[in-house]
Amino acid sequence: MDKIPLTRAGHTALNDELKKLKSVERPAVIRAIAEAREHGDLSENAEYHAAREKQSFIEGRVKELEGVLSLAEVIDPASLSGTVKFGATVTLVDEDSDEERTYQIVGEPEADIENGRLNVRSPLARALIGKDEGDSVEVRTPGGEKSYEILKIEFV
Repeated sequence: MDKIPLTRAGHTALNDELKKLKSVERPAVIRAIAEAREHGDLSENAEYHAAREKQSFIEGRVKELEGVLSLAEVIDPASLSGTVKFGATVTLVDEDSDEERTYQIVGEPEADIENGRLNVRSPLARALIGKDEGDSVEVRTPGGEKSYEILKIEFV
């Protein structure tokens, strides 16, 4: 299987989530199921069904996180330099609206566009890879073609 690139912070966050699910969430839902069982008839017990559904979600997420972490390749952006690549923090300016945005290019499991973490497989990230400060990139978005200029590349 292919390795999954992650930043150190992304790896730590996923590991912390896994620990919380195993040590806090899982025991809590087991207690909730046991408590709901004590209320009698399980076929009409909404608390029991809700707790079982939550348990199913937790177990699925635990398996997903274990899979991602087992394939993780942690890349330290601070050890990199040069053109845009995985881990780079890139400041862009929209050539149409002059709006500036800053994104860090990260692995898929840690991507969060609202917080400036851009999936390495996204169209924008793919367009940026290999480019340098001052370069212009064209990106096809659902809203049409967008042009960005790379103002700054940092590896923090």
